[in-house]
Amino acid sequence: MDERTLIRRAIEGDKGAFAALYMRYRNALYRYAYFRLGNETDAEDAVSACIASAYEGIGALRSIGAFRAWIFRILYRCCGTLLAARSVALHNEGEEALEHLPDESGDRLSPELTEAFDVLDDVDRDIVLLSVIAGYTSREIAALLSMKPATVRSRLSRSLAKMRTFLAMAD
Repeated sequence: MDERTLIRRAIEGDKGAFAALYMRYRNALYRYAYFRLGNETDAEDAVSACIASAYEGIGALRSIGAFRAWIFRILYRCCGTLLAARSVALHNEGEEALEHLPDESGDRLSPELTEAFDVLDDVDRDIVLLSVIAGYTSREIAALLSMKPATVRSRLSRSLAKMRTFLAMAD
């Protein structure tokens, strides 16, 4: 069944259609959450929260063509909520900074790329993740982050250049 039909049916309350949409997007959602949050448990929690929220709110989806951006926007907010909760917990417990992404194979970053990624500030990291991992356009990222598309494009370009420079110096 094509995606537009699945979305239409999900909006009408078809649980099977929503489940099929989830299956189509689950890997991309998880990868984005993992790279943003840095660990499997938080990524799984964020995706679960995203899917629950999307399922409850799919009836409010205004445009069938906006589903992808809509579900990633929900995931973006779920990740932000987890990051804020983690920050409060770390502050309250007096712990140190968050751990880096693991360097195992698969969807994980290499140690070198993790270090290059860590040279970016939070907003630039989000822009790179939304562009490279989630596949958003600069216009979609701009709407999500309340920026101008040109600002997103320039920050993305500078961020990628900063990462390339860091990696070149590491060799």
